Amino acid sequence: MLVLGFVTSSCSLSMASAPLCSRAELPSPAAQVSSMLDSAADLMIMHKDFKAAFDTCDRGLRSLSNTEHEDSRTGDLKAGFCILGIQALAELNQWQRVFSWILLQYQDQVKIPAKILQMCILLYSKVGEPVVMQEAARVWLRCPSNSGASGFGTVAELYLLHVLVPLGHKDEALELIKGDVGSVAFTEDQRQAALEVLKEKETPREEPPESPRSSPEPDASAAAASTQGSMLRKLEAMFRCLYRKVFASCSGSFSLRRLFLAAVLLYMLLLRLDPALPSSFMWISKLHQLLRQMWTVMFAPYYKAVTQSKRL
Repeated sequence: MLVLGFVTSSCSLSMASAPLCSRAELPSPAAQVSSMLDSAADLMIMHKDFKAAFDTCDRGLRSLSNTEHEDSRTGDLKAGFCILGIQALAELNQWQRVFSWILLQYQDQVKIPAKILQMCILLYSKVGEPVVMQEAARVWLRCPSNSGASGFGTVAELYLLHVLVPLGHKDEALELIKGDVGSVAFTEDQRQAALEVLKEKETPREEPPESPRSSPEPDASAAAASTQGSMLRKLEAMFRCLYRKVFASCSGSFSLRRLFLAAVLLYMLLLRLDPALPSSFMWISKLHQLLRQMWTVMFAPYYKAVTQSKRL
């Protein structure tokens, strides 16, 4: 629901601003159109039937277009249908049709009521398409007949904050604030606040300085390298000690091979050596050299004896 809260309150204000008169005092066509507005609101709020609510609004607007004389009561009914229709299209995810549909009802963008234009600006800003309302809002604000309309200042504020600033049109924003539109729409305090907003948008964000903890990356890498070197030396010493033990004892026995395999597995489990890491390549190379030396000492005499007996 894109703009439900705003629409509901606007619709309530629209209906509340209508003259308080009983249905019996209304002419029959106006009573029927007013009943259609109530039905559209019921379909929208109570039944969540947005398609039926929009169709009812569309029929009501066609009925109003056939009215010979348009007065304030007809204008309120028309605005009520448009407000509900905007909400229904937004709920149906057909927001692309909203402004063209509104423009079809009023024929000229300068004749669109302020509260409906406010809704359109908010809607297209919410869906990330503020450029759709740029030209329409600019023309509406520069029309002299709209400067005294209720909600003129709100339209100017929404146009500034939700259209010009997101699009990065700083020059037009300054012209709006300091020009004729700003003098009518904003008070002096509001103009100062708007200028501060533009100044904040223009000031580039300074990158935070690097913290002392994050800067000495070479020191950390050097410490890690020294740690790896000491562990490598300990590993080499351990295997050399094991190598001497094996060399001094009976070579080729099953128990010694099992002992050596258990030592290697324990080392891999305790130190969690990852062969995929570049830092582990040197470790694996050293381990491979030690294993080849032990293999040569333990089993080379046996293979030499077997080879010589085959030659004889």
